[in-house]
Amino acid sequence: MESAEASTMVKTLQLAIQLEVDGKKFYQQASQKSGNKLSKDLFKTLAIEEDSHRKKFEEIYEALKGSQDWPDVKPLSGKGKRIESIFTEAIKELGNKIEVAASEVDAIKTSMDMEIKTYEFYRSRSEQSTIPLEKRFYQAMAAEERGHHLVLLDAYEYLTDPAGWFVRTEHTLLDGA
Repeated sequence: MESAEASTMVKTLQLAIQLEVDGKKFYQQASQKSGNKLSKDLFKTLAIEEDSHRKKFEEIYEALKGSQDWPDVKPLSGKGKRIESIFTEAIKELGNKIEVAASEVDAIKTSMDMEIKTYEFYRSRSEQSTIPLEKRFYQAMAAEERGHHLVLLDAYEYLTDPAGWFVRTEHTLLDGA
């Protein structure tokens, strides 16, 4: 492999590790400051997921230090489903009467921005890579980040307009089904 390509892979991994470390730190702080169960659990779980991502990137980084080839790292195992279930459980418990601090809404908006930026970064690297294993890994990572963004968007809509959220998501009431 060309040294320029290897250098790009290493720099990308270093940046990805830092993004995941920063994300985990942000989510841990947001969880501690949250006043409602949904936000607290959502941020706590996102922190765990960011740490899991960091470990995958470090695993690849270590493998690259030993050789110049991208390792065949097992893809992430759909952990995003855990976030969705936390959201679903919290909504069952909270219903459409929820109080949320403006700071929590701001934290969710910041989180959505972070996830989109990380998604774009991973998607871009997947498009640039000429190595199939690297390309596939970054596609999977982009999908994870996109999933995080969608759950955060759902949480934002729920927290800012619970009644409207229920009308949108429970559309069966509107179409007679």
